[in-house]
Amino acid sequence: MSLRPKRPFAALVLTAAFATAATPAAIAAPSPLPDQLVAKTDVGAINRHLIALQRIADRNDGNRAAGTGGHAESAEYIAGKLEAAGYSVTRQEFPFTYTETIAEKLTVNGADVPITVMTYSASTPAGGITAPLAVVPVDATPGCEASDYAGVAGKIVLVPRGSCPFAQKQAAAADAGAIGAVIYNNVAGPLNGTLGDPAAARIPTGGISQADGQALSGLNGATVTLDLREFREERTSYNVIAETKTGRKDNVVMAGAHLDSVPEGPGINDNGTGSAALLEIALQLGGKPKVENAVRFGWWSAEEFGLVGSTYYVDSLSFEQQLDIALYLNFDMIGSPNAGYFAYDGDNSDGVGAGPGPYGSAQIEAELAGYLNGRGVPTEGKDFDGRSDYGEFIAVGIPAGGLFTGAEGVKTPEQAAKWGGQAGVAYDPCYHQACDNLGNVDRVALDRNADAVAWTLGRFALSTESVNGVKPGTAAVKPHRTPAATKAAELAVA
Repeated sequence: MSLRPKRPFAALVLTAAFATAATPAAIAAPSPLPDQLVAKTDVGAINRHLIALQRIADRNDGNRAAGTGGHAESAEYIAGKLEAAGYSVTRQEFPFTYTETIAEKLTVNGADVPITVMTYSASTPAGGITAPLAVVPVDATPGCEASDYAGVAGKIVLVPRGSCPFAQKQAAAADAGAIGAVIYNNVAGPLNGTLGDPAAARIPTGGISQADGQALSGLNGATVTLDLREFREERTSYNVIAETKTGRKDNVVMAGAHLDSVPEGPGINDNGTGSAALLEIALQLGGKPKVENAVRFGWWSAEEFGLVGSTYYVDSLSFEQQLDIALYLNFDMIGSPNAGYFAYDGDNSDGVGAGPGPYGSAQIEAELAGYLNGRGVPTEGKDFDGRSDYGEFIAVGIPAGGLFTGAEGVKTPEQAAKWGGQAGVAYDPCYHQACDNLGNVDRVALDRNADAVAWTLGRFALSTESVNGVKPGTAAVKPHRTPAATKAAELAVA
C-alpha cells in the first residue's frame, strides 16, 4: 500500500467539480487511424507492386514459385521496402519438396478429358497406365473408407470430392488395390488439389471438373489411360515476417498473404493481389505507428506446395508465442477478374463445410463484411475449407478471417446479378495458369478489398476487445519464461 499526503476537503470538492464539468472535447477522441489508412491505401500504388512482380516473373522463367529465383527476388523486393519503412524484418528459411508437372493426361475410350495432377501425387511410368475405370458409389462420405472400393483391384477409380482429404481417398483406394485415382469436383469448375505431403502419395492421382466427372460416372468399366508425372526436388525457401516497433507485443494483430506463384505462371492474382495490397498497407501504416497492438505481417512461401511456409511458421512458435497472436487475417486472391466478394465464414452461419473458426472469427468476419456491405458491396460467406494459409492458425486456436474473390469456382447467375461479371464463368479463368498476369486482375475489386483490409487492420491495431476481450490501455502481460524461451521469443520477431 502506498502512502501519500491527504488533500484538503476543499481541494477535493474543487477537483470533483472540474471533473463533473468536463466537456466532451476533454475526452479522448477515437483514433482516426482506420480512416487514415484507407485514405492512404491507393490502388495505383498497389498496382505498381503488381507490375514489379510481373517483371520479376518475366525474367525468371515466367513464374515466382517457391525455391526459385522469381520467389527470392519477390521476397527481397518486399523485405527491402519494409526495412526502409522502419519495420523489424525476419527472413525465416525452411525446407520443402518442390514439384513441377511433367505430364497430365487422361484418356477415356480414346477421348481426352482435361485433368490436373495433384501436388505430391505418385507418378505413372512414361506413357501412363491403362486400366478399366471403376466408378465409386456416391454416399455421405464418398471414397473415404476402404469399404467404398470393393472390386477395384488393378483399376483406376473415379471418386467425387468431399468429406475427407484427397490423400485419404487415394490411400483407401490404394489399400484396395487400385492403381490410379481420378477425383472430380463437387462444385462447378475444374479441380486443382494437393495431397499435402509427399509421404502421403500412394497412387497417381489427378483432379477433373464436376461436369467431366458426372459424365464419366456413367462409364463404369471403360478403358482409361492415365499419364500423371511430376518432377520433385528438395529445396529451401523463406517467409518474410515484418512487425511494427510500436504496440504491445502480447496481443499482436497479424495479417498474411502467400507470395509464391505456381510454377506454371507469374501468379499476379494468385497471390500477387493479396501480397501487394498488404505491402502497400504496411508501408502506409509505417514501422512505428501510434497503435495499441503491434501489427505483424507475413508473406508466406510454398503455399502452392501445401501451405508449407505458414504451417512451418505457426509450428515454430511456442504455445506462449501463439498466445501472443490475438488474431490472423488472411488475404489470398482479392482481385479475381470475374470477382466475387467473399468473407471467411467465421461463425458458420452458412452451415456448410468445415464449421466455424475459433472464437473471435465471427467478429472478424463481421468487421470485414460490414465494411464492404456498408459501401454497397454485398458479401457471401466462404467456408474454411483448408485451402489457404489460415489453416494452421485455426488448428492451434487462433481466430482468423479474411477476404477472397474466387478461384476456379463458377459464378452463378444470382452472383452476376449482384456483383456484375459473367455467370457461368470461373471467378478466375486463369487460375494456376500462365495467363495469370497483369491482364488478369479486376482493379475495382482489388481497390474495394484493399480498403476493407486497411480499415479492419486499423481497427484491430487499436483494439481487439471484440475478438478476445483485451481492452485498450490494459497492462501488457509478461508471461514467465525461462532464459531459453525468452531468447526464442526474441528471435520470433527479430
